[in-house]
Amino acid sequence: MDEKNLKYVKLLSEKFPTIQDVCTEIINLKAILSLPKSTEHFLSDLHGEYESFLHILQNASGVIKAKIDEIFEYTMTNEERKKFATLIYYPEEKLKLLKEENQNNLYEFYKITLHRLIKLCKVVSAKYSRSKVRKAIPKGYEYIIDELLQVNNISEDGKIYYTQIIESIIDLGRADEFIIEVTKLIQKLSIDHLHIIGDIYDRGPGPDIIMDKLMTYHSIDIEWGNHDIVWMGAACGNPACIMNVIRICSRYGNIATLEEGYGINIRSMTEFAKEQYPSKVGNMFHSHMEEFEGILDTELMGKMEKAATIIQFKLESEIIKKHPEYEMEDRLLLDKINYEEGFIEIKGQKYKLLDNDFPTIDPENPYKLSYKEKEVVDKLIKSFKNSEKLQKHVNFLYTKGSIYKIYNQNLLIHGCIPMDNFGKLIEINCNGKKLKGRDYLNYIDEIARKAYYSDEGEEKTNAMDFLWYLWCGKNSPIFCKDAMKTFERYFLEDKNLKKEIKNPFYMYAQDENVCKNILKEFGIDEEEGRIIGGHMPVKLKDGESPIKANGKLLIIDGGLSKSYQKTTGIAGYTLIYNSYGLILTAHEPFTSTEDAIKNETDIHSTKQIVEKIERKRISDTDIGKRIKDQIKDLNKLLEAYKTGKIKQEK
Repeated sequence: MDEKNLKYVKLLSEKFPTIQDVCTEIINLKAILSLPKSTEHFLSDLHGEYESFLHILQNASGVIKAKIDEIFEYTMTNEERKKFATLIYYPEEKLKLLKEENQNNLYEFYKITLHRLIKLCKVVSAKYSRSKVRKAIPKGYEYIIDELLQVNNISEDGKIYYTQIIESIIDLGRADEFIIEVTKLIQKLSIDHLHIIGDIYDRGPGPDIIMDKLMTYHSIDIEWGNHDIVWMGAACGNPACIMNVIRICSRYGNIATLEEGYGINIRSMTEFAKEQYPSKVGNMFHSHMEEFEGILDTELMGKMEKAATIIQFKLESEIIKKHPEYEMEDRLLLDKINYEEGFIEIKGQKYKLLDNDFPTIDPENPYKLSYKEKEVVDKLIKSFKNSEKLQKHVNFLYTKGSIYKIYNQNLLIHGCIPMDNFGKLIEINCNGKKLKGRDYLNYIDEIARKAYYSDEGEEKTNAMDFLWYLWCGKNSPIFCKDAMKTFERYFLEDKNLKKEIKNPFYMYAQDENVCKNILKEFGIDEEEGRIIGGHMPVKLKDGESPIKANGKLLIIDGGLSKSYQKTTGIAGYTLIYNSYGLILTAHEPFTSTEDAIKNETDIHSTKQIVEKIERKRISDTDIGKRIKDQIKDLNKLLEAYKTGKIKQEK
């Protein structure tokens, strides 16, 4: 054993000071390796739809209901199983209703419910070590729940002991609290690890609610989506990102997310929009307002959307001119407008504008912010940077998130690996270096963190500009299109001008060999691994499949966002990866939390087995590799004890 290894082993001996301690730990770790692989849950493109998200999270994409049906098929009716499942999804709310239903026989209700919950909990905890289960048990309940899970209630003595614990819980008036805590434990044990593959923000009404929930989740990673990145840029103080956020919130009627969710003061923006656009704005600024008629001032929302759009174009022009390496000069369009005659010239062709009311644009200097616009922007920057809750959420995105992740031989990325028209990985100029594939994504991750964590200065400003580029730049792996045609979508009628062409990745990655080459690029076993992403809604109603390249590529954006559901024909995909393989679930639209609690309406889901495998054990996973390394180190320590290189503590 060389000096370096001996030094490390000596440090390890502080934790395991005797041969017996080392042997006990090796036995424990080897036993863990033999346990079944735990269950992973993949979700993508949540887009603020918090009610649907919370329901899918709490029912574990149907995993919990499937366990209930399997265990209680012959002892509970279908209606009873639905009630029981709803109690587990929404324990506090459903328990109140069930107590009212059973008020004449409450003691018996408690006994039966507690018995069923413990029986289910035993099943979902079976694939974990006792130590891990104990750590998952809510504080204050460790001893009682552990006893109920471990006691053998088949023997006569075991039955008496088990029954006495249950009856004591009820007699002491602790049944409600106990039921709630056991249901939470069942939820936690049903899914060991959660993957969020991007786009928590925008469109839906509650991204802040989703973030609050994610921050309490026991084991999670997040792969940033383009809609997350633009909020991250806004939190850093990038004005172009801020104005994109304001525009989208106005467009989808989600100003409450800013004001109530994050305490961001947008009064200056509201007053500016009313003052600068006294006349009614065009219908293109009311395109997502139908459901808010009579609830919100939709005309004001439209004015704010238009005001934010014009300021956005001006702010973006500063970044584009500052960074010629972004190659986005084609997005500079305000100087191509003939403001008197109301048309724009693009590539030598003239197009009539659908809206020619631009009161804040100086035709002689169209990209210059007016005094009032600058005043609004400065106030918004301060408000975004000073939002305590937004900063807390964005810090969590940085702590638990990254641009990509490799987990159990799967490559998780929100969008694509940028390719050229010949199917080759694009080399991108990154501060004088040509980077592609994994190197490019590592560079992105590094710069994204500098935008948030660097001290004020040029490095931070440039990094914030890069966050904006990731939102809408042509070589961004999370935007994945040739250009963001915001101007064309608002102001021009020609549909061809509005087309945003997908990165060639989406064509070439249909080929299994291309996906295998990408997996090799990231050091992943090409036979075992797969790419899992979202970002591009899968149009199931048009016959499109989320399973591509013979199962090497899975796109799980099925339209959880309501604005996509007409296009996709469903309301989201989720993926479960357990010890038996991968299961893809397509979900129908969710009604409401209230309906789910009162009427036990679950999301109707269709399951499809993507891949069935010989049962995987912990030894086959990333955690297993780490445990094997620990065992190697412990064996070195054991050898050192036996040879006298290190002395045991007495």
